[in-house]
Amino acid sequence: MGMIDRMAAYMGFERRSDAADPSWGVLGSNTGYYAGLNARAAENLSSVLACVNVIGESLGYIPALVYRREGTARVEVPAHPLLKLVRYGVNDGMTWPDFVSHLVCSTLLTGNGLAEIIRNGNGQLAGLVYIPWGNVTVAELSSGRLAYDVGDGRGKVRRLLQGEVLHLRDRTDDGLIGRSRLSRAADAVTGVDLANRHARQFLANGASPSGVIKHPGAMTAEQRKNLREQFDARHAGAGNAGRALVLDGGLEWQQAQISPEDAELLSTRKFGTEEICRLFQVPPPLVQDYAHNTFTNSETAGRWFAMFCLSSWARKIEAEFARSVFPTGGPFELELDLSGFLRGDPATRWNAHAIALTNGVLDPDEVRQVEGWNPRKPRKGDAPAESEVNQTDD
Repeated sequence: MGMIDRMAAYMGFERRSDAADPSWGVLGSNTGYYAGLNARAAENLSSVLACVNVIGESLGYIPALVYRREGTARVEVPAHPLLKLVRYGVNDGMTWPDFVSHLVCSTLLTGNGLAEIIRNGNGQLAGLVYIPWGNVTVAELSSGRLAYDVGDGRGKVRRLLQGEVLHLRDRTDDGLIGRSRLSRAADAVTGVDLANRHARQFLANGASPSGVIKHPGAMTAEQRKNLREQFDARHAGAGNAGRALVLDGGLEWQQAQISPEDAELLSTRKFGTEEICRLFQVPPPLVQDYAHNTFTNSETAGRWFAMFCLSSWARKIEAEFARSVFPTGGPFELELDLSGFLRGDPATRWNAHAIALTNGVLDPDEVRQVEGWNPRKPRKGDAPAESEVNQTDD
């Protein structure tokens, strides 16, 4: 490193270069961990796909609000540039719900979700561009910060520095790169995949258990080979299911003793769905597993999902926006409003509103705001609002 580079590094500047950094190999590959299944293969499991989709799409659906802190109060800022992206899209090709869903799903499957922060000439937020994690190689610079080398799939690589990206990550082992849940629970996920493969192979063989062909005498190697090939050609596979088996020359068919029922294949696959739901903290009814569902627990599944799954991910997103998108130490903050999930049934919700009104915790217009309605227009004969009374007294 030359004198100029050393002085720049001392002052906090980082060199943007495509050359390999001395600490290039510190972080290893994109994840650095063994997983029985990669992200794309794991999505072949319907329970994995359903869990990832319901989390990502739910967070994309949640209203996003921007607040400015003024002392101990918070004031909503409807004209903030981020809300323009929420309304009209984070870039020309992607809406806000799609962006949040892509970012969260990538984090759930690989442990990391990455997006480039686009700013205009004044440094104001102008867009967000989702970057597939498979196109990214991470390096730790000598300053201790991260650099992200992003490939375009055509051999070109560009480097983004830590302040130019939004990096959402699942739980990490080194404080730098997230580790996917698929790799942490590789044995459980692989077990579910093996059960599915066994079921697929069973159906591909005509949903018939295997067996053995017995011969009273000795057979030559050539005879065994010909018999096996002829049998597979006429009776193996779903297309040959139900065909009559004709044996001569003293041959005898003996069915295998272990049937799919004895192996509890169906129960194993059902338990596999519960395993995956446990991995992603998703209530089974939300991925159409109603084996243990009742009217009582179905009413609370949405609230449970919001409290123990969505709320933690919403907080991660809010914290990452505060760290990467908004000015450091600034007054702005993002809030993903989960109140729609936490409202409960109408009777419970309105009883809570009545208690709040009776005890002066909320006024009618605040209740309307909670419900997503506009303030009520004053009608002739209505008493003046408290704020109007205070202004008159002043």
